[in-house]
Amino acid sequence: MNSFTEVLGLEPDVLIVDVDTHLTEPADLWSSRAPSKYADRLPRVEESNGRLAWVFDGVEMGIAGGSSVIDRDGEKHLGMSFMGLGYEGIHQGAWRLEPRLEYMDEHGVWAQIVYPNTVGFGGQRFVDNPDEDLRLLAVEIFNDASAELQEQSGQRMFPMSITPMWDVDVAVREIRRSHGLGLRGVNMGTGPHTFGLPDLGEAYWNPLWEVCAELAMPVNFHIGASSDTMSWFGMTPWPSHDLDTKLAIGSAMMYLSNAGVMANLIFGGVLERHPEVQFVSVESGIGWIPFFLESLDYQLKQSIPGSTLSLTPTEYFQRQMSACFWFEEAGVAAAVAALGEDRVLFETDFPHPTCLYPDGLTQAAVAVNSLPASARRKVMGDNARRLYRLP
Repeated sequence: MNSFTEVLGLEPDVLIVDVDTHLTEPADLWSSRAPSKYADRLPRVEESNGRLAWVFDGVEMGIAGGSSVIDRDGEKHLGMSFMGLGYEGIHQGAWRLEPRLEYMDEHGVWAQIVYPNTVGFGGQRFVDNPDEDLRLLAVEIFNDASAELQEQSGQRMFPMSITPMWDVDVAVREIRRSHGLGLRGVNMGTGPHTFGLPDLGEAYWNPLWEVCAELAMPVNFHIGASSDTMSWFGMTPWPSHDLDTKLAIGSAMMYLSNAGVMANLIFGGVLERHPEVQFVSVESGIGWIPFFLESLDYQLKQSIPGSTLSLTPTEYFQRQMSACFWFEEAGVAAAVAALGEDRVLFETDFPHPTCLYPDGLTQAAVAVNSLPASARRKVMGDNARRLYRLP
């Protein structure tokens, strides 16, 4: 990996960590681990309308094997042209462990943080099933498989634990269990209030924040981690646009959905009450965050004269939040200066639309080459190693 660290102007001992990637779930992830009485109800791949689809307890969740814009020959598909690629049509590293490790070696990445596809980026699609025992079993099997993947990868791939969001006590137990399995962080949905629970600013969720602080499990909010924010296009594109244009506008606007998560966590007092918990805004970019925090600082003074918060929103971020960049170039140095060099992480989003491919580290070098060497080292690996307690 020395040639890659040279491109980035880093010492040869720096280990590069990619903090947002996805692995298309293998077709037998649940079926190979399912108790016999649940085998037909847990997520499995079936033929539906002439294509393979994931089906959970009789309800279709989405196309199977299509979560990659990189095809088997290594070509990146632009726009919506990747839709319809099945398991055999996508890059083998998009869904199989050994080819993924080979890909990481070829591209200079030592470790990756991994998020799901089929079940929603925050695991929110499990919530729709009315059978709580069944959906908890589905979550447990997913987290068990994640721990197996982490071990089989030689501690190089680190999936985040899916949280059963429908009951805080169940969620706390699963976080403890996942920590015992060796998982290094929590993948959190953003919208429990959309299905009848208190929102994340209410005291109901205090036990969850407390266990995350106790176990040093960072809480990750991936964009599109709730039913009200996850769709291909969202509500922003105008109806007259074609599908590719809707994808472009919808993708860009989805990054900004985490602005609402940040504001609500801060003004809801979550960071004030739980100063040890670390939060990560995943796949949202960083260039907009200094402006947004400055606007929150201003609004705190202008709009909430009775606030009991002891810090400004910017100060809370600098104490307890991190965010990731990938395609940005010109604004990265300024954002690092504003947010703090300990608060920025690097991602590629492989193998999703807009991912850095095939020369992600070369593009990253353009973004970070003006940073001091100590800051480059932190944002390209050391911050992630510290945050996720990587070996």
